[in-house]
Amino acid sequence: MTHGAEATTPSTHLVRRLNAERVLQEVWDGEPVTASALMAATGLARSTVLALCRELTDRGWLVELDDARAAGAYTKGRPALRYAFRPDAALVVGVDAGQHRVSAAVADLHGRVVAEESVHLDPGSDAAARRASVLDAVGVAVARAGRTDREVVAAVLGVPAPVGTTGVPAGERNPFWALMNPGLEDLFADRGWDTVVENDANLAAVAEAEHGDGAAAYAALLVGERFGAGIVLDGTLRRGPRGAIGEMRILDLVEGVGRSDGLGALARDEARRRLDAGRAAGSVLADVPRDRLDAEHVLAAAGAGDAVAGEVVDGLADRLARVCAVLSGLLDLDRVIVTGAMAPALGPVVERARALLPDHLHDPSVEVVVSDLGPDVVRTGAVRLAVEHVRSRALDRDLPAEG
Repeated sequence: MTHGAEATTPSTHLVRRLNAERVLQEVWDGEPVTASALMAATGLARSTVLALCRELTDRGWLVELDDARAAGAYTKGRPALRYAFRPDAALVVGVDAGQHRVSAAVADLHGRVVAEESVHLDPGSDAAARRASVLDAVGVAVARAGRTDREVVAAVLGVPAPVGTTGVPAGERNPFWALMNPGLEDLFADRGWDTVVENDANLAAVAEAEHGDGAAAYAALLVGERFGAGIVLDGTLRRGPRGAIGEMRILDLVEGVGRSDGLGALARDEARRRLDAGRAAGSVLADVPRDRLDAEHVLAAAGAGDAVAGEVVDGLADRLARVCAVLSGLLDLDRVIVTGAMAPALGPVVERARALLPDHLHDPSVEVVVSDLGPDVVRTGAVRLAVEHVRSRALDRDLPAEG
């Protein structure tokens, strides 16, 4: 589609598109702006700015507001036209499609969540059940927002599996990965949504940068059922052609770690082993049914001074210190951010791990911190990436006009 007489040649059209993108990006995040402010920000002539704002308004991205005089901003001189971005003109969807839970959020184009839904999964669910759970969670969230599928323009889904760019499906290398990503990139094809599937730890890294933890080189370390790391170097998220950067199977080879199971799984399994071996006499953990005993019980008992739970927590701290040493030693990280659902409860574990780092690193300058984003960190990153996806391709589509 062309807009106006100027768009008559490919070069003219390209210049006009680039200028329209500049204007839209200036308006996207902020308060309503005047044409004069856009002229100052972009260096474009008034006539060009006005024409581009009309075009962006016609295409549904902006809304023209009452002029500054009508709004009471000033009373002298020529009234200044004002324009504002329309964050509610379209929606994005962010999904954390984890092994045990699917959590979906619907957000506007500023990333503000307007509705959400979570469903729990049997970890043994097959591919069809996982696809159905994602569809159900997203469908409920969109309906809860009071909107329709037609208003959604993009979805980002986080999965506990690598997502590469070589065209080789992760499932060809690991059946678990195939189960975690059972063709989700095609799940919303019939709705016309732009759909991106991304590794969950990478999305956690995106979310942590958004919330101010952004060192130039850091790892967002998911620590629940499995260790997984989203790696940011020189301010850029790193994936690799096979999506394998941050995959932690290497921990199988690390002395004192031995497997890539996360702290949640380790706490549960170690506590159960001690109980089954009769090594937990007098521990409050003995009062918890074996099939219900989990990391939450262990951490709570350790915090209350339970000796057996304290020994388990000491083991978790040692594992975490070694994992942080491997990541930092290889990548020269400024920070490791312990993140995910159980992260807020891991303060004592992280504190002990920090004390152990000098035993493993010649220069233990890496900072190990605990995230406060909780169980929705992957979904938060998915929403942010969905907004960025739309923003980077905004002029490829028109949005419904206001009203």
